Amino acid sequence: MTLELGRLTDRKPPFKYSALTRVGFSDTDAQGIVYYGRYLPYFDLARVEYHRHLGLMKIDQEHELVMRASTVEYHAPARFDDLLEVFIRVSRIGRTSVTYEHAAYRADDDVLMVTATQTLVLVDLDERRACTVPDWYREQIAAFEGEDLA
Repeated sequence: MTLELGRLTDRKPPFKYSALTRVGFSDTDAQGIVYYGRYLPYFDLARVEYHRHLGLMKIDQEHELVMRASTVEYHAPARFDDLLEVFIRVSRIGRTSVTYEHAAYRADDDVLMVTATQTLVLVDLDERRACTVPDWYREQIAAFEGEDLA
């Protein structure tokens, strides 16, 4: 059984996919709000579910996407037990990299909590060097993202 924790959406264009997550007690700091570093696992969850939905969990056994850069902006504090909807999209595919955009909203009142841009690079695992994103991978994402892909 394959359980997908994300879903197709048209609520926040140009995003077409989102995943739900709930703020756990261990995600919060002494002030009772989400510790800034805990948003990264929320983005990871959304990215994995996005890939699962598109059938792109693995490129192959010799290559893997690895984090190159992550920029996060915090807009409002999330608290314990808040339900967050984390939107994700691919905004750009370069020669060796894929750039993702994220936006997390509190589900109860649709308040924007955080936005992020993350760039992952396709790496040859044996050589530990960047390599070209395969055409089939690029085409699969382009078919899903449509005109919104740069």
